[in-house]
Amino acid sequence: MSAVIRLGTRRAPRLALLGTGVVGSALVGRYQRLQARGVALPAFAWIANSRGVVEGEGDLHEGLAQLRAAPANARIVPPWAEADALDAGDIVIDATASDAIALRHAEWLGRGVHVVTANKLGRGADLLRAQAIAEAAREGAACYGDSATVGAGLPLLRSLRALVAGGDAIASVEGVLSGSLAFLFHSFDGRTPFSACVRQARAAGFTEPDPRIDLSGEDVRRKLLILARAAGVPLQVGDVRVESLVPQVLASASEAQVDALLDTLDAPLEERLHAARAEGTQLRFVGRFDARGASVSLQALPAGHALCGGAGTDNRVAIHSDRYAQQPLLIQGPGAGAEVTAAALLDDVLAVLPGRASLAA
Repeated sequence: MSAVIRLGTRRAPRLALLGTGVVGSALVGRYQRLQARGVALPAFAWIANSRGVVEGEGDLHEGLAQLRAAPANARIVPPWAEADALDAGDIVIDATASDAIALRHAEWLGRGVHVVTANKLGRGADLLRAQAIAEAAREGAACYGDSATVGAGLPLLRSLRALVAGGDAIASVEGVLSGSLAFLFHSFDGRTPFSACVRQARAAGFTEPDPRIDLSGEDVRRKLLILARAAGVPLQVGDVRVESLVPQVLASASEAQVDALLDTLDAPLEERLHAARAEGTQLRFVGRFDARGASVSLQALPAGHALCGGAGTDNRVAIHSDRYAQQPLLIQGPGAGAEVTAAALLDDVLAVLPGRASLAA
């Protein structure tokens, strides 16, 4: 194995931000607020999106605006595609949802470059990719900060990994893992059509611009895979049974047709709501794994169930283990929003720096 250059043995580490959407913009804003409070943070080497790259020495918000306004340019060679763009000790912040960038995570880690990510396609996609990331982090003596991938920075992955490290056997994990779907089923009371709730959530920035990504359950599947693998359960993507809320006519529509077809959600979900109320239950979109398998589905839960509390975009996750056999460890808090996600990313950046508590690989 080649020699590893550890953080601090050369020049100061640099930051590289990938992604200039709402999370990337919120991250730059929080970065500047922390600096104003005297928090020592590495300087940005560059900020990039799929349209271009700006150097980090200038005004960061102006750079974001330039990148968002730039025309598409397939000829641009992004810095992350160049082998010498980053050195050991540098920190990549992946604020994208790009599979192509997630494919680079293991490569960077193997070279000693730390990766801090909100992109679930690293540890929440193919199992071999997740295993390669863990192995590369060990070989490169680099950190992989993924607290923003599940729970938008809630102490969820950290708590789960601490239980496993302490010898606890995890019996089950179940939770409302999507902030957008939490908001939808807290809002959906039968007086307003479900489609109107979806439009409201989209306008508030709680869903993806194409809300089918949230409604399909795929986002929750990825989060459940990350949690299961953190618990030592090597689930494959196909091991998770997923119930999509998206009717076939909406699923097959073009992105331009989506808004007009959102009304196709209304009748089936109104029927589910009436049935749940007749039984005295509440609708929650739940991801769960245990010894019998893993699933993502809309469930009608008793009002006293651990997952029926909370409000708004709250994630609510129950962990049953050896020490939490009778009553689960319950973790709850905001599970959606650019600000909390950006804060989680910068928390992971700070944890990488010398003198801070280190991240588990």
